[in-house]
Amino acid sequence: MEKKNIDWSNIGFGYIPTEKRYVSNFKDGAWDDGVLTEDATVQISECAGVLQYAQTVFEGLKAYTTENGQIVIFRPDLNAERLAQSAKRLEMPVFPEDRFIDAVVKVVEANEAYVPPYGSGATLYIRPYMFGSSSVIGVKPAQEYQFRVFATPVGPYFKGGAKPITIKVSDYDRAAPHGTGGIKAGLNYAMSLHAIVQAHEEGFDENMYLDAATRTKVEETGGANFLFVTKDNKVVTPKSDSILPSITRRSLVHVAKEYLGLEVEEREIYFDEVKDFAECGLCGTAAVISPVGRINDHGNVITFPSGMDEMGPVTKKLYETLTGIQMGRIEAPEGWIKVIK
Repeated sequence: MEKKNIDWSNIGFGYIPTEKRYVSNFKDGAWDDGVLTEDATVQISECAGVLQYAQTVFEGLKAYTTENGQIVIFRPDLNAERLAQSAKRLEMPVFPEDRFIDAVVKVVEANEAYVPPYGSGATLYIRPYMFGSSSVIGVKPAQEYQFRVFATPVGPYFKGGAKPITIKVSDYDRAAPHGTGGIKAGLNYAMSLHAIVQAHEEGFDENMYLDAATRTKVEETGGANFLFVTKDNKVVTPKSDSILPSITRRSLVHVAKEYLGLEVEEREIYFDEVKDFAECGLCGTAAVISPVGRINDHGNVITFPSGMDEMGPVTKKLYETLTGIQMGRIEAPEGWIKVIK
């Protein structure tokens, strides 16, 4: 299929409507068959559960054009599994995991002309999401739901390369103990908006959230997991029930162990330890790894030995290996890559 006439290298990371999206509705205890539609609008009651009590969960994944010209998606089974766990936590019906993958495939196939070519630096971002669509005035779950998947081509998350960023230790709490921090719910991201706007106004790129109970342990940022590298090249990631189980982080941990032969620890990380690490990165779908050069703790600045000019050497190897797997330059572990075409 002929690609759309888009300047792929200059589209940025934003929403560009594509031709088709997938919609399925839950009513009377069951999901309907689902359809592809050209209609990009959503019509719901003014009293819908999503509007009254933020009953919504979502996912994010990408389709890539590989080196040999195939269109693939990366580990969609884990996105399907995570959406199911998120839905259960918010008392929403689970959209079957096999149907989730099928819906994603259908959307990518229907928008093949929007999948950026290999080497452009751009990808097709895919957003599955679900929300309470029926009216709810008392505090309780909705009775009807809608599951949707849309796709939009996005440019590279970083213009001109992944330069290290500066983050601040936030005065706000991201998630309470035993709360919803471990699921991908819209409400978790809504509470981070004021904090990130404030951080930007102060000249920082992101926030580091500490655990709400003791404010002594590293958790994550508003939308990414942390990954640290020690001075003897050990990879260390925070462990907490309040942290979203990032698919990118889990993939990087596997890459570190099995591809690069590095020792990996997943454990509680006290903020007091951070000054002793050699490298720091933020893991997520959009950029894979965002290198962190500095952390500002209320005027006390930690500058990592990796510096503010480029990714640290271990972080760079992790980034290059995982993106190599996604783009087909490096053989993937079994089951990681689903070929669309």
